Amino acid sequence: MEKEIKKWKILSSEYLITRPWLTARRDTVEYPDGRVNDEYYVLEYPTWINVIARRKDGMFVMVEQYRHGLGEVLVELCAGVAEKGEAPEAAARRELLEETGYGNGRWSLLTVLSANPGSQNNLSYSFLAEDVELICDEQHLDDTEDLNVKLLSWEQLSGMLAEDKVRQSLMAAPLWKYFATHHS
Repeated sequence: MEKEIKKWKILSSEYLITRPWLTARRDTVEYPDGRVNDEYYVLEYPTWINVIARRKDGMFVMVEQYRHGLGEVLVELCAGVAEKGEAPEAAARRELLEETGYGNGRWSLLTVLSANPGSQNNLSYSFLAEDVELICDEQHLDDTEDLNVKLLSWEQLSGMLAEDKVRQSLMAAPLWKYFATHHS
């Protein structure tokens, strides 16, 4: 028998840390049945974006960079965060140009996902950018970024995906969708 699922009531919130890339808060919530949980933690992040970028010759434009959380150098989609008030597609176009020098082309939204809707409040927008072209030879990276541009074929990237070498789940999911719905 189905029942109506109701939202929780927030009784109070306390911010534990507030930084540009991470805010953590502790909520006191009341469940629909009246029970109270005084320690429900929510991580607040800005909007995330990533781009599946493909040149006219079919090569995928990827980036290689060190990821400190895993302590590994990984090949990934171009990705980043939207600035306050910046639309997700504008952020995606900006990040692709800054990190790789590629731009233009045909853009479409492929999918919108949540890393963890139970404890995070943001969404990740994945865009498909087809027929991109190199329009700037110079990268414009943030202080923490040190990356190489990598061009991968359909076979190389689909092989990495199949071998679990795309470690970032919010990149793997849209790539799986892309490979399931497009042809080489």
